[in-house]
Amino acid sequence: MKIYEKAPAKINLMLDVLHKRADGYHEVEMIMTMVDLADRLEMYELPRDTIIISSQAGYIPLDEKNLAFQAAKLIKERYDVTRGVYIHLDKKIPVAAGLAGGSSDAAATLRGLNRLWGLNIDDEELQELGAELGSDVPFCVTGGTALATGRGEVLTKMPNPPQCWVVLAKPPINVSTAEVYGKLKIDENTKHPSSRRMQEALEQQSFAKVCQELGNVLEDVTLRLHPEVMQLKEAMLKLGADGVLMSGSGPTVFGLVSKESKVARIYNGLRGFCKEVYAVRLLT
Repeated sequence: MKIYEKAPAKINLMLDVLHKRADGYHEVEMIMTMVDLADRLEMYELPRDTIIISSQAGYIPLDEKNLAFQAAKLIKERYDVTRGVYIHLDKKIPVAAGLAGGSSDAAATLRGLNRLWGLNIDDEELQELGAELGSDVPFCVTGGTALATGRGEVLTKMPNPPQCWVVLAKPPINVSTAEVYGKLKIDENTKHPSSRRMQEALEQQSFAKVCQELGNVLEDVTLRLHPEVMQLKEAMLKLGADGVLMSGSGPTVFGLVSKESKVARIYNGLRGFCKEVYAVRLLT
């Protein structure tokens, strides 16, 4: 039997960092939603007790450094599964991009192996497993739109944003999340986005308010390290996107666009800045 799972990318409608915790993690408040840019995973059982991962992408690790591999290993160990699995990753989400591609692959692996092996693990338990793999994995297990607090693992469901187009652009650089958080200084001058106001915008289904309340406290750090991200933001606004923000620790910038007639112009205009540009819908 073959199992297929879709692993969509996420974007942060808002991302705030409150303080550094005693355990070394940062206390965050994030509202995340998913877009229709997705990796696809194919899985089937192997007779011998091993994990094999393949991919058409030549730039990702296929061993224990891969989050999907770690997810398969974790679920096998936790539930005493002695059968093996072959997982093929069809990569579409750019890596090291602030779009949680690796986390979504791990979440899809947990969901897929739960089905493949008939383990009957509920979503809450899958999210707890996901939290052992990374802060974005619990959200990616169930997707939708959610407020994530703690280090990202405490989830509260939110209304989906009003349907719109999303244009994503990733400049040809990789950003280290650890470096961005390491250089982040939270003080009285920090401009914090508001999760409460973003929640109100979502509850009111106000596209204009959602665009108005977009905010990411990590932007200042990444924009200082990589000025080309700022150029991309400015270009996207100039080309007519309604709301523009960097996702996660970057470097991907996304633009929310209400009118389909604007999408081609923004997409084509951004192709002059970088190769990796995608025009997709919200996954609601």
